[in-house]
Amino acid sequence: MQTEAEPLALDEIDRKILSELQEDGRITNVELARRAGISPPPCLRRVRRLEEAGYIRGYHADTDGHKLGWQIAFFVIVGLESQKLSVLEAFEALVATWPEVRECHMIRGGGDFLLKLVARDAAHENQLTQRLTNAPAVARVQTLQTIRTSRSLSGVPMDRLNG
Repeated sequence: MQTEAEPLALDEIDRKILSELQEDGRITNVELARRAGISPPPCLRRVRRLEEAGYIRGYHADTDGHKLGWQIAFFVIVGLESQKLSVLEAFEALVATWPEVRECHMIRGGGDFLLKLVARDAAHENQLTQRLTNAPAVARVQTLQTIRTSRSLSGVPMDRLNG
């Protein structure tokens, strides 16, 4: 198995496979192979190799939060009292247990973490903000509510990969 220190050399076919899977994770191997210009058995071997090397981390459904009752998406910039590794890791471990936290990014320039959360309504958003404010080692919390999302893509542009 490949490691991060030893990345795969991706060729044009690998990039095409990744691009197609990024667009439609439910594509059949036969159709994926056709679009990549190879036969199904080597296509399946390539997909497995890309999975084992960590280029493909998993497959999921892109659900509609609004239709499922999550009316509010918001971002929070969190500043901690200390940047000691133990404090940073404790905060990450805490928010990892909250299902409403959909993303957690350690950042620089204006805070320590940027979180993306979802809430059922304004009262729920306020509860989550209060939980964050009261969390251990949290010094400041700045919330940024999403008004509209005009673009939300997963993955990365495949035409810009170096192989």
